[in-house]
Amino acid sequence: MSWVRSWTSCARRAPFPTGNGHPAFFAWINSPPAPAGLIAELLASAINATCGMGDNALMDLERGTVRILADLAGLPATTGGVLTSGGSMANLLALATARTWFMTRRGSGDGPAYDRDHARLTLYYNAQAHMSVAKAAACIGIPAHRLRPIPSDTQHRLDPAALRAAVTADQAAGLLPFCTVTTLGTTATGAIDPLEPVTALCRSTGMWHHADGAWGGLGAMVPELTHLYQGVADLDSMTVDPHKTLSVPVGCGALLVADPEHLHTAFAHRASYLTPGEPDTLPWLSHATIELTRPGTRALALWATLHHLGRDGVTALLQHYLTLAERLREKITASPRFEVVAGGPWPVACFRLTDTTALDPDTLHTHIAHHVQTIGRAYLATVTVHDRTVLRACLCNYRTRESDLDLLLREVLEAADSDHAAPTPRTRE
Repeated sequence: MSWVRSWTSCARRAPFPTGNGHPAFFAWINSPPAPAGLIAELLASAINATCGMGDNALMDLERGTVRILADLAGLPATTGGVLTSGGSMANLLALATARTWFMTRRGSGDGPAYDRDHARLTLYYNAQAHMSVAKAAACIGIPAHRLRPIPSDTQHRLDPAALRAAVTADQAAGLLPFCTVTTLGTTATGAIDPLEPVTALCRSTGMWHHADGAWGGLGAMVPELTHLYQGVADLDSMTVDPHKTLSVPVGCGALLVADPEHLHTAFAHRASYLTPGEPDTLPWLSHATIELTRPGTRALALWATLHHLGRDGVTALLQHYLTLAERLREKITASPRFEVVAGGPWPVACFRLTDTTALDPDTLHTHIAHHVQTIGRAYLATVTVHDRTVLRACLCNYRTRESDLDLLLREVLEAADSDHAAPTPRTRE
């Protein structure tokens, strides 16, 4: 039992290693788990089902929850997909599927023609995209020199004109543009890329259009944001992270694909040690992903959360985050010591101090964030916007209230007015 004593000793020293469950945690998109999902995950763990092959109730439940997610996201009724460990895995599966789709349409085969074409594949995405997009590209063999981070406009959205120029130049150079990734709710500023002009370009040039909606994929449900999601039904695929937006326990992402047969083309494989006689109308879920052994906890936790919230509850939860973010931006604007640098429409506030005489404001804001983190009453991060280091707070905790916003700003001002000595952490009981 020495390992138990060791673990409890560590817990006493650092009971809140990141504190993401606290309502004053504003650093990253890391939501606390909702009770319904926690209970469901515990039950599913006891079943210990392998939801990759064969047939069981949790696999049927996964298919159903994927359809519910697609409906909430505004995707067509034909949409299918698969639950994943998170947005990073969903983006990886999306790019691999896009590559297979593109190469199959070209008839590249598996020999020298495939190698020649693969060596020319080129990927495009908003320069503000999540780092998992570039990592996924590396995993499928797309080198950095064939990645095209497209400049954003003044609202931090992908610039369609810059995208078109990049695609045209690469085509003239003999490269093969195969996929563009837009972002619905960028991590840094909460921007939503324009979908319709990107889809139009993808259709005219033979590219796949994938949207990384890990955070903001369900935003079309909020009336005030619906206009920003025009064209969402025409996407080829979308990433959604229920463990972000819906507070499902960590380890629940989803890839939604308008035509799920493209997933099966990319990932279905046979082996002599697996039963080959499955019904064609209900393929194994392992045929839609790289995992064979897959946990059933994702599906049950997601179903329980969706069942608890209902459609109106999902909308209300998203509205809660958006309303709090707007209040935070209003409070920042109302203070003579702060200014909002960026933020929105998704629930983010990027801000900085205006009354500082520091010769290096970037270092100052880094120090402020570290001071707030170390004291431990609130938590926020920094991000680079317009080549400046600024403070960034995001709203993704259903327990957060307006009083927590006030606490955050008080902590920031206290850190700004400190003598820059090493702060003394608050003791937590």
